[in-house]
Amino acid sequence: MKRIILFLAVLLCAGTVFSQNIYKAQIKDSKTRLPLSGASVRFIELRTGMSSDSTGMVTITGIPDGKAIVIFQFTGYAQRTDTLTFPMTQTLPAEILLYAEDEELEEVLVSATRSSRTIARIPTRVEVISGEELDEKSNMKPGDIRMLLSESTGIQTQQTSATSANSSIRIQGLDGKYTQIIRDGFPLYAGFSGGLGLLQIAPLDLQQVEVIKGSSSTLYGGGAIAGLVNLVSKKPTEAG
Repeated sequence: MKRIILFLAVLLCAGTVFSQNIYKAQIKDSKTRLPLSGASVRFIELRTGMSSDSTGMVTITGIPDGKAIVIFQFTGYAQRTDTLTFPMTQTLPAEILLYAEDEELEEVLVSATRSSRTIARIPTRVEVISGEELDEKSNMKPGDIRMLLSESTGIQTQQTSATSANSSIRIQGLDGKYTQIIRDGFPLYAGFSGGLGLLQIAPLDLQQVEVIKGSSSTLYGGGAIAGLVNLVSKKPTEAG
């Protein structure tokens, strides 16, 4: 009797071993058909997964018979979910195609270089303070644009007059006279453009503020040795 029970146990274990399946797949880009290295493949029921190699191949063993849900993921691509039934009749590696996600990024136009170009096409490093940030800061301290500039790295605002509250803008440690302040591409205060007053520029009237740290003398003369601050005004909208 013991031998029969032992024999049945061995047969049960052998059946369990033989019921384990192997899944092979190659993950590719849907357009270029190039392999995707590092793509994630995860079996929900097994609570396990692995990443594809340099050729996009992935091999997962120990899959029991029955239905299984497989999730394929890769950065920048839409997630794919397949339901597979094991054992599979197909012996060759499955070809898994992932589709790239189309994400539209907000376009930022920069006019401090005297030509309206997107920020990605400008060789000079330009920092842009958006209109949303301008509105947020103006609620904290209305009418004072110096607060916006002083929070940017490498920019300091130094008050030069206690009565008029005028301040000079220092970029990268250089004196305020070497910082050029322009509005919509034109010098704001001629030779005294390195400073500004408390109520001279209303933040609510600005669409964005562009800051170039470094010499811009080739475009704006010797007053822009330290850097440039361009104040871009809001454009009127059509009523109705």
